[in-house]
Amino acid sequence: MLSLRPIRRFCDAASAPAPAPAPAAIGSKTDTSSTFSKQPPNTIPLQESALSKLKAERDPDKLFVLFKANAHNKLVIENRFAFEDTVSRLAGARRFDHIEHLLEHQKTLPQGRREGFIMRIIMLYGKAGMIKHAIDTFYDMHLYGCKRTVKSFNAALKVLIQTRDLRAIEAFLTDVPPKFIVELDTYTVNIVIKAFCEMDFLDRAYLVMVKMEKLGIKPDVITYTTLISASYKKNRCEIGNGLWNLMVYKGCRPNLTTFNVRIQHLINRRLAWQANDVMRLMQKIGIDPDEVTYNLVIKGFCQAGYLEMAKRVYSSLECRSEYKPNVKIYQTMIHYLCKGGEYNLAYTRCKDCMRKNWFPNVDTIHSLLQGLMKNGQLGEAKMIMTLVRSRIPPFSSTQLDSLQSILSKT
Repeated sequence: MLSLRPIRRFCDAASAPAPAPAPAAIGSKTDTSSTFSKQPPNTIPLQESALSKLKAERDPDKLFVLFKANAHNKLVIENRFAFEDTVSRLAGARRFDHIEHLLEHQKTLPQGRREGFIMRIIMLYGKAGMIKHAIDTFYDMHLYGCKRTVKSFNAALKVLIQTRDLRAIEAFLTDVPPKFIVELDTYTVNIVIKAFCEMDFLDRAYLVMVKMEKLGIKPDVITYTTLISASYKKNRCEIGNGLWNLMVYKGCRPNLTTFNVRIQHLINRRLAWQANDVMRLMQKIGIDPDEVTYNLVIKGFCQAGYLEMAKRVYSSLECRSEYKPNVKIYQTMIHYLCKGGEYNLAYTRCKDCMRKNWFPNVDTIHSLLQGLMKNGQLGEAKMIMTLVRSRIPPFSSTQLDSLQSILSKT
């Protein structure tokens, strides 16, 4: 039922270790007495102040010294934000020497024997743009007594992909797994396919999927969705449709994202009715459309000139309890209602969304005010301007003057 019949028929981050339990006096209010009896009272404010000092310090040299002084402080080291924020700020200051010193020192500590912690080091080197250090860390894991698995391999692969060096990526993918006896998984395939698609190597991405499937690694819905999306973006519609059919044939069920990719493709080709059919099919097989789906279909009907159908789809969304119109849907409806001359309904929709502090863009408000003034609806125009002035954050004075000038032309 899901196959694409001809024409009309529809057709990360590295996993960090869980934070070590913080002292009960910091993380919990349930048993403070036992905690205070087991440790000196002055250690708690010292630990708490370490995090606050790291956050407040702006001098990269002082930040480096402060972090190094807390190298054994679990409250700091196991705090993912504190670690990443420190490295990020040092990288912003281009103090890569400090980053190397801190991260290399961390490898020598007891936490360096945990794969999850080393994965974090790899990813932090990657975020700092120190790709060689990240890959070297993966290669040297045995020196810290840390076992490699596909998880650390995937972390290193994601960092290496930042180089966009096709030969280096393919060599790493081919040479490293047998060398360190690492069994690749579907996540590995998805990392590589996504990278190759972004690098415009769509054929290579497809061949990766084929090769991995021969090795017993089964593609999942993310694999197919990535390839289908890339094919549609490159206007290779036949390949995208063929991948959809292959996915269904292989028993891989499309998910919400896959359907939205398909609907986006149809809307881009001005095939609003077919997109609506896809949305109805989703509901038929038990996949509920979300705000993205509704916005695409509404926009498709509006662009194709079927404003009444767009209004019907919008009404069906309003009747649902789990989803309600968001700012993008309001923007789309108000824009095309103004374009179609339906200023009364556009006024109602605009008033509703502005009261939620969701505001259409200035051009759309400008069109609505012009239409209301043209129809002699000064009161409604004034109401819109009142709501416009209540926006947080406010529109610029230039924008407000431009909108107010429309009301002055009476």
